[in-house]
Amino acid sequence: MGVNETNFSGKAKDDLELVRRAVDLNDQQAYAELLGRYRESIYHVILKMVGDRDDAEDLAIETFAKAFRNLPAFRPDFAFSTWLFKIATNAGIDHLRKKRLSTLSIDKTMKESDGDEYRITVADDSPNPEAELISEQKALMLREFVDKLKPRYKRLIELRYYQQLSYEEISEILEMPIGTVKAQLFRARDLLHNVLRNKKDVF
Repeated sequence: MGVNETNFSGKAKDDLELVRRAVDLNDQQAYAELLGRYRESIYHVILKMVGDRDDAEDLAIETFAKAFRNLPAFRPDFAFSTWLFKIATNAGIDHLRKKRLSTLSIDKTMKESDGDEYRITVADDSPNPEAELISEQKALMLREFVDKLKPRYKRLIELRYYQQLSYEEISEILEMPIGTVKAQLFRARDLLHNVLRNKKDVF
């Protein structure tokens, strides 16, 4: 991370120090501080895109999971916040595409908390019949991978993504706090990601 950081704001420089601690020292407190700094703003940016609170919560968790997995590859050509918000907007865009909201047009400028601006654009790219068939095949393969997870993680994935239950409903069914539900879903998705990472030629 040897680039010139003199043009960064004080907050951006603090972020870079937290990133260094997280990467070099595996400092869990540094991860927690980065999460705390941006959790709400990431959630609200995604919520504006997808319009659903539960989906926004899921995508925010997914954003941080992806960012933290890829933190060693981060290079401060831009502020950490810019990089993180880019991951978040990509997650939102992917979500919208998967829901086939082909009539939705997003072309707006949004601001980060430090004043930086970025533009979001979603094009209409509805799947053709061949793409539909491929998607169905992938869904079947994904189900096979889900079945390989430990029972408690498999159950969470099934309730949340196959039965489309809310966090509150899952909490009641499994008799566990909502915070625990979210944390274990985070872990379940991470485990599933590790499995799928070895199947890049398929997914």
